[in-house]
Amino acid sequence: MLAFILRRIVQALVVMLAVAFIAFMLFQYVGDPVASMLGQDATPEQRERLRADLGLDQPFVVQFAHFAGNAVRGDFGISLRQGRQVSALIAERLPATLELSLAAAVIALAAGIPLGVYAALRRGSFGSQLVMTLSLLGVSLPTFLIGILLILVFAVMLKWLPSFGRGDTVAIGAWSTGLLTADGWKHLVLPAITLAVFQLALILRLVRAEMLEVLRTDYIKFARARGLPDRAVYFGHSLKNTLVPVITITGLQLGALIAFAIITETVFQWPGMGLLFIQAVQFADVPVMAAYLCLVALIFVVVNLVVDLLYFAVDPRLRIEKPAGGH
Repeated sequence: MLAFILRRIVQALVVMLAVAFIAFMLFQYVGDPVASMLGQDATPEQRERLRADLGLDQPFVVQFAHFAGNAVRGDFGISLRQGRQVSALIAERLPATLELSLAAAVIALAAGIPLGVYAALRRGSFGSQLVMTLSLLGVSLPTFLIGILLILVFAVMLKWLPSFGRGDTVAIGAWSTGLLTADGWKHLVLPAITLAVFQLALILRLVRAEMLEVLRTDYIKFARARGLPDRAVYFGHSLKNTLVPVITITGLQLGALIAFAIITETVFQWPGMGLLFIQAVQFADVPVMAAYLCLVALIFVVVNLVVDLLYFAVDPRLRIEKPAGGH
């Protein structure tokens, strides 16, 4: 177990180093921070002075080492567009993105797993076919179109829910949340559903496919032969083994929810990291772009490590030590 964790940590460090290198290359080939900070009227002397202050006159390896060291401390410099510390901007936007992503993950899991089980156990019924048809629409329709349709129906036509923004928030220390206000909940509903639709459909179809596969295995046939009731067979044996691959996909999709909430945040003008990244791309704000890439990579790495550890808790076969020289 310890060796497994150490291997995963080493792999995570390699991944983070590669992402840090890619993020650093943005400083080399995307825009000119000196021109962005001084403007077009600056003299050559001013440009050279600022370039020296930023360390841009040093060799490539030295610049990358300096960037990686600062990134470990969470220091990505100053935003070229807003003139503020990038870490402060990320800290302001991170709560909104995490709140939206976690709400979408809860919706996807709470609806996807039961519907997937239902579609597997009632295969061929009208309800199962309807669920699978809707799931096909969920994985086929683009996120921005789903968001626009929800806004049209629930915000414009029915006027039940707001169409943009985060609503009223409450500050708890450095953290802000809209989950403690009614207005915050109203603003969260539409973007959370929009972000959850694709993940819900994916989890539903995966659970159904895995459930059908497990139900055909010999140990399920043996459990039926022992006279176990259907509830014990389905939920005590089948569902537990079905959840092993689902944990992997769900973990990866949680990271994807955070990383790819960009479209949803743009459609609903949700003040999260995704919207900040889009604005940074429009203005070639390289420090913000680099910080976003590194943070998203860190989230993926942490989620993957947690998923691997959950494997040991769910699947006892993974806890069996291999014999020396075995394959």
